Amino acid sequence: MPDNDIQFHNTTTRDTAQLERIGAHSHIRGLGLNELLEPSSSSGANSSNMIGQASARRAMGVVLKMIQAQTIGGRSVLLAGPPSSGKTALALGLAQDLGSDVPFVYLSASQVYSLEVSKTEALTHAVRKCMGVKIVEETEIIQGEVVEIQIDSLVEAQAQAAAAGGKPPIKVAGRLTLCTTDMETIYDLGTKMIEMLRSEKVSAGDVIQIDKGSGKISKLGRSFTRSRDYDAISSSTKFVATPEGELQQRKQVTHLVSLHEMDVINSRQQGFLALFAGDTGEIRQEIRTQIDAKVQEWREEGRATLVPGVLFIDECHMLDMECFSFLNRAIESDLAPVLVMATNRGLSKIRGTDYVSPHGIPLDLLDRLMIISTQPYQVDDIRQILQVRCQQEEVDMDPDALELLTRIASETSLRYAIHLIITSRLAATRRKSKMVQMQDIERCYKLFIDVKRSTSLLMEYQDGYMFNELDIQENQLPSSQGVTCDETMVEG
Repeated sequence: MPDNDIQFHNTTTRDTAQLERIGAHSHIRGLGLNELLEPSSSSGANSSNMIGQASARRAMGVVLKMIQAQTIGGRSVLLAGPPSSGKTALALGLAQDLGSDVPFVYLSASQVYSLEVSKTEALTHAVRKCMGVKIVEETEIIQGEVVEIQIDSLVEAQAQAAAAGGKPPIKVAGRLTLCTTDMETIYDLGTKMIEMLRSEKVSAGDVIQIDKGSGKISKLGRSFTRSRDYDAISSSTKFVATPEGELQQRKQVTHLVSLHEMDVINSRQQGFLALFAGDTGEIRQEIRTQIDAKVQEWREEGRATLVPGVLFIDECHMLDMECFSFLNRAIESDLAPVLVMATNRGLSKIRGTDYVSPHGIPLDLLDRLMIISTQPYQVDDIRQILQVRCQQEEVDMDPDALELLTRIASETSLRYAIHLIITSRLAATRRKSKMVQMQDIERCYKLFIDVKRSTSLLMEYQDGYMFNELDIQENQLPSSQGVTCDETMVEG
């Protein structure tokens, strides 16, 4: 038998819930503010898991209200603070509170340096991805409960025999009976409609919706009149009421597309397929101008509304003068999203120049930014963050071990302590223990060193490394204070 005729029929079923990965900010569900923009104290499923930074969260809450009221178009916000102070968490919390109806694009500053498109073109793509256009149109639909699906049994048997024997399939015909509470109608079916009904697994008792324009069939659920049937029904089956009135109705359909998607569709021969291929390339300005004019025409006619989104640029100090000049012009445009940037730099040089500026950003752009400052976390905040991360990673930790981990985080860094959570659980599993104890934290603390201890070892054994610079000034390296706590910390 040829290799290309070999078929494998063994199938396996895996639980997709077990395949979900846990990210660094996957526990963030919002800013955690009430209607008065005060930090809420809710816990459990309704908790946002946002801890500390009360002042910065209130400031972001004001930004959230202005975005929802669409009164902050073209404004810019800068999140400035030391590393591990919650800047990215604030931006992602803002995205969670805005919901899926408002476009939110996360961009790292280093992503604009691409070999395929220029820096300004990459930023233009990001800006136009954040500008959504909500288009409202009317379409004719057929909506009702399936009473009966009839397919000619002789024709169906011949079609199956022809498919098995390799003969050309013959045309399949059938009838579909739909009803509402007021009427009942029989429709003739062709081959394509029968295939779509089979693919959707539509049966008698289902409530379906058919788009007359595209022929798309949507299964809305199962009718309440069939809820007492003796058929095997899954617990996830959705029951809906039988539609009322006419079978054929006119319905308003809302589509949300971004300006970038419209640019790609109108700039490539393959149309919307370029969105999936990712090969967008450079888009001519003439096309963008025509699309902007068309969107403006739709807005005047009342067919479309503009939905300004949020563009979040992390590590914005990596941008150069050309990128900053582009953003200066972009935020003054009528079709400008809300720009949120984050940086952990102090007084530093602007990339590509010798000019020193606060946060590595030109002064003319800083003057247009609303700056929100974040402060280092307090010990109590660190303890709560570590507790949330333990819950997220499903790690049971002894209270004494949590206190030790909190002390390590306060003397090293929060990210380092978070990395020790999962490694400590692996060490506890090796001991056949379900709870992480202090000895597991101590073992992982000695196995994995932090930046301060790594710097101390580097200075001690720098002669053994290749290409070491002996004239490095001490103030250019991380502070070595607290480096000698590797024994006293874990034993205290």
